[in-house]
Amino acid sequence: MWMAELITDKGLGQGMSILIFMSICSGFLPQLWEIGWGTKGTDGDWAKFAAVVGVLLVIMILVIYVELSQRRIPVQYTRRMIGRKMYGGSSTYLPLKINMSGVIPPIFASSILAVPTLIAQFGNSDQSWVKWINSNLANTTSVWYIALYALMIVFFCFFYTEITFNPDETADNMKQYGGFIPGIRAGNATSRYLSYVMNRLNTVGAVYLLFVALIPTVLIMALNLNTKLPFGGTTILIIAGVGLDTLRQAKAQTEQFQYAGFLFEGTDHKEGK
Repeated sequence: MWMAELITDKGLGQGMSILIFMSICSGFLPQLWEIGWGTKGTDGDWAKFAAVVGVLLVIMILVIYVELSQRRIPVQYTRRMIGRKMYGGSSTYLPLKINMSGVIPPIFASSILAVPTLIAQFGNSDQSWVKWINSNLANTTSVWYIALYALMIVFFCFFYTEITFNPDETADNMKQYGGFIPGIRAGNATSRYLSYVMNRLNTVGAVYLLFVALIPTVLIMALNLNTKLPFGGTTILIIAGVGLDTLRQAKAQTEQFQYAGFLFEGTDHKEGK
């Protein structure tokens, strides 16, 4: 906790997120090495190693591309006279991410699916319901697990976006400040348009999360791997999210120092120093 707070205070990003990021990355090389070299040093498969590394790079590029993508809805503000001054008349945009729910749906889905497995540990291993849970829900490559996992990801993707983004409130705020979407009437029409756009974005985001979350399971089944993959869908989303957030904060800090230096130089010049 002390190290996390120290990193946050220094402006290097969210300290706890960076520590989790480093913890995840530290396990990559040993697990990748186990796939290529094997547990005994001779039972590995370098072809599978190359396939896993290639898939990892492709997924990482896809995640970064999608996380940086936005649906920009143009917003125009009308001119308003307040006192003797004219305000407004500017144009901007409303940025909407494709994956607004982030890493929440896979985490919630995997957490809920872990509950039956936890309950089964208190039962007798000879009981039929315990056997069914162990063979279907405890096994991440089973059809039942994959189907339930996919359905929960889609559900939580729409559910989380529904409770975090309110089209009615956004439309009312735009109308209050004189903003409107070109070609769309302010008020209820704007709210319906935002809901329509969000449903389309959520559909694309849900498909994207399904692909990222299920590709490790598909890879295990396709390559018949006996070892655990060094990455999962949630892991990749966390790594990409923390990495991009850290880069944004580092860029903001750099720009702040540049502007500060520019202002100080201007002040010194005026004072004749």
